[in-house]
Amino acid sequence: MRLPEPTNLARFEQAILPHLAAAYNLARWLTRDEHNAEDVVQDAYVRALTFFDSFHGGNSRAWLLTIVRHTCYTWLQHHRPQDRTTEFDEEIHSLDAETSNPETLLLQRANQQLLRAALEALPLEYREVVVLRELEGLSYKEIAGITDLPLGTVMSRLARARQRLQAWLPDRLHQEA
Repeated sequence: MRLPEPTNLARFEQAILPHLAAAYNLARWLTRDEHNAEDVVQDAYVRALTFFDSFHGGNSRAWLLTIVRHTCYTWLQHHRPQDRTTEFDEEIHSLDAETSNPETLLLQRANQQLLRAALEALPLEYREVVVLRELEGLSYKEIAGITDLPLGTVMSRLARARQRLQAWLPDRLHQEA
């Protein structure tokens, strides 16, 4: 790998490094494993650094997430060619103990686990657009650019994913009641 010039390295750090959390979040949801997500993000950042000369400004977050997405799919093809639905356990972040009592924390944890299970139940192509839209807050146009899909396809996948979530969540809540 050829390292960029110091000025390009500084530009890379300024433009790309602030999006590390978004990159990890997308990789974690696509790989369903925090350790594999770390590896994928590291590979994606190496690729981003290698090809940073091709980045001519614009939305650096979308540019990076495109690289992360491609890196994830490459990783999935090599490590899980048949099974893309491996279970994954995301760390649940708790709120400040002073602002929540044990009952509230228990209900929040149950809701987080239920939502995580609902997202994991979605097919990969639906899960990725939901993560990019709802968790990363990207526009439909940005998602279309990242996923290399027509805008209408992004919108229909989001609609179908939301329909599945709306059907899945009440059924699951009714089963647990």
